Amino acid sequence: MTGESLIELEGITKTYGQGTAAFQALKGVDLSIAQGEFAAIMGASGSGKSTMMNILGCLDTPTSGTYRFKGVEVQAMSKDQRSLLRRRYLGFVFQGFNLLARTSALENVELPLLYRGEQKALRREAAMKALDLVGLGPWADHTPAELSGGQQQRVAIARALVTEPEVLLADEPTGNLDSERSIEIMELLSQLNRDGISILLVTHEAEMAAYAGTIVYFRDGLIERFERGHRNGARVTA
Repeated sequence: MTGESLIELEGITKTYGQGTAAFQALKGVDLSIAQGEFAAIMGASGSGKSTMMNILGCLDTPTSGTYRFKGVEVQAMSKDQRSLLRRRYLGFVFQGFNLLARTSALENVELPLLYRGEQKALRREAAMKALDLVGLGPWADHTPAELSGGQQQRVAIARALVTEPEVLLADEPTGNLDSERSIEIMELLSQLNRDGISILLVTHEAEMAAYAGTIVYFRDGLIERFERGHRNGARVTA
């Protein structure tokens, strides 16, 4: 169930380079995401969707425009404040699982809490809870090499969830998975959304985007259109 506004973008632009070498990746984007929403961002390569995700995740800053997160202007924050926002409110899942190869699933999930300086017992308890949430409690002691691709992505999702973020940003999370494992991951993301976590998904696959309640189509640095409606059902295009 969606609620009050979580993210508001007004006139967001992003330019890389200067002079004749300048490239405008975003050309004035307006976007609003509600608390509890599941939104998918789609578009061809070079459309601006990945740049948009980096800005939403506070991994990059816009050249101009306004980005508000829970009513606070992000671009007015210091670098340390943006880093704190990422750690406290955002979780990230990428196409590559980015797991430490010689480290158990439990220890991989613990990492964000280790960086926070949490005590070992608290880290272990939270990591096990996150692994149980994605259905991998029995595999806590397994290394990535002992897990399937789908299981590795579940570990990556558990690692993103261990800090109890309000928003999960997933960038092509099924890109390295077969169809069956992809459906597993999307069903998991859908359940997390039903449990109250806002989901922002970047994908080029329409079948994966269909799990979202809102689809935002990017083209040449601008939002081309929205589709809002029920998941895997009829949609209204705006």
